[in-house]
Amino acid sequence: MKQLVASLIEQSIEKLKQSGAFDTSLKANIQVENTRDKQHGDLASNVALTLAKAARRNPRDIAQMICDNLPAAAEVSKTEIAGPGFINFFISQNATATVLNRIIAQGDAYGQCQVGNNQSVQIEFVSANPTGPLHVGHGRGAAYGASLANLLKAAGFKVQREYYVNDAGRQMNILAASVWLRYLALQDITIAFPSNGYQGAYVKDIAAALHQRVGASLKHTATEITTNLPADAPAGDKEAHIDAIIERAQQLLGPDNYQLLFAAGLDAIRDDIKDDLQAFNVTFDNWFSERSLSHDDQIERVIKKLQEKDHIYQKEGALWFRSTAFGDDKDRVVKRDNGQTTYFASDIAYHLNKFERGFDTVINIWGADHHGYITRVKAALTAMGIDAERLVVKLVQFAILYRGNERVPMSTRSGSFVTLRELRDEVGKDASRFFYVTRKAEQHMDFDLELAKSDSKDNPVYYIQYAHARISTMLTKLAAEDMAWDQAQGLANLQQLSAAAEITLMQQLELYPEVLANAAVAYEPHQIAHYLRDLAGNFHTYYNAHRMKIDDAPLRNARLTLSIATRQVLANGLHLLGVDAPENM
Repeated sequence: MKQLVASLIEQSIEKLKQSGAFDTSLKANIQVENTRDKQHGDLASNVALTLAKAARRNPRDIAQMICDNLPAAAEVSKTEIAGPGFINFFISQNATATVLNRIIAQGDAYGQCQVGNNQSVQIEFVSANPTGPLHVGHGRGAAYGASLANLLKAAGFKVQREYYVNDAGRQMNILAASVWLRYLALQDITIAFPSNGYQGAYVKDIAAALHQRVGASLKHTATEITTNLPADAPAGDKEAHIDAIIERAQQLLGPDNYQLLFAAGLDAIRDDIKDDLQAFNVTFDNWFSERSLSHDDQIERVIKKLQEKDHIYQKEGALWFRSTAFGDDKDRVVKRDNGQTTYFASDIAYHLNKFERGFDTVINIWGADHHGYITRVKAALTAMGIDAERLVVKLVQFAILYRGNERVPMSTRSGSFVTLRELRDEVGKDASRFFYVTRKAEQHMDFDLELAKSDSKDNPVYYIQYAHARISTMLTKLAAEDMAWDQAQGLANLQQLSAAAEITLMQQLELYPEVLANAAVAYEPHQIAHYLRDLAGNFHTYYNAHRMKIDDAPLRNARLTLSIATRQVLANGLHLLGVDAPENM
């Protein structure tokens, strides 16, 4: 409807140009918006105000001239000029009702658009280190990323979902050492567990499975392991202590057995993460291994590429990227003096790999604690000749879980956290997915467990799902009483939908494609969540005020058509957010 009104305005201005009332060189920036108060019309345009200076006329005079020259259109019942020169458009009831025809005809596709123009977008999200199960903090990034991917696909983008598996580096070695020590305990080898090891029960489960598979083949004595180890905290340095245990494990086990140990932890946790996310209705097109960057020499290649462009210099035996030349607050090490490349070097190689795969836009969804990485990564892209604006980073605040008034601590290392699986078991997948996307990703979020489990209108996901189920239940009951929906009769009598609540509902259904498009380009799935809450509220209000079980078949079927269209849009929106649309509750 906005496009129609904009076209009418454009035709009016062209007519005024041809008549000599406006200069032929006059250019109009035509914007049509929804009005906040329906008493002032359904749509409004400020075009007269934007033309006032160039046309050298009073905006209200321009607005009147445009209104006087608008082509006749059955969809527009009247126009009004308001304030300093706004043009308000009132849409006819019949035109408003045509949205129901489109929804019934398009079904699941209603609302989808081509604003993305088939541009290729990669979304990398979650990417939690495979050192422990996903906890509720990771859940928000998972829900946001999956919903955004669905949203962009519905808006006409070509989307790839990727999980970056951090399967290299020190944290994975700490996990391997932690598994080994738990394994040794099963062999009655008693060694004090390091304060900096991974202490969760899941480590014991991995160790038990490893022990069952390999028996005593990884066994070594406590003396072999602990001799000359630096002291652990509090008497010593916990970092030096765990690093020494890792080195001792590598020496005693040898490359093959250490790799077996390493893989036991990695494979178990990565597979658990995959299963956990799938149950959360989150899937990925690609799982990218950080270790593959080293195996393919991609890290060395990117360092050489930066060296060739004179963006690398040597200092104190290490290689440094001159990132301050591109807006960073300090230069960054890419290779240490011991010859080991840094995590940042891997990050540069990974991002180069992404863009070399041909994506138009790369979206990284990171935790808010990664804010400092944005500038340095973009600096590296710029240094390699890649437009840094093609990298979009969305920061997600970890959700904070409360049980009553008590905040639940979450630390993967200490093992004191609530897993995403536990959250799903307690409040359900749908409530979890929906609650996570009710606010902007960068905003702080407290997760109210009690609200998420409640069957009340204060629980938004319950309220929305109940509207969908209510419509389905109503249709089933009416069909059982020989009042099944007659689609043809319903669509033929839409003019009978004249009540204020009916018109409001139809106008809101008309807005859904626009909301979807706006949410996609803004990367804001919460716009869909808020829209669905409002739509459900308006339907409940309508249903409570207007009977569906009536003898007047034409009116009944028109109302059922409105209800079914509402159910369709509720389902379409819920599916974008990864939430089920139940037939009964």
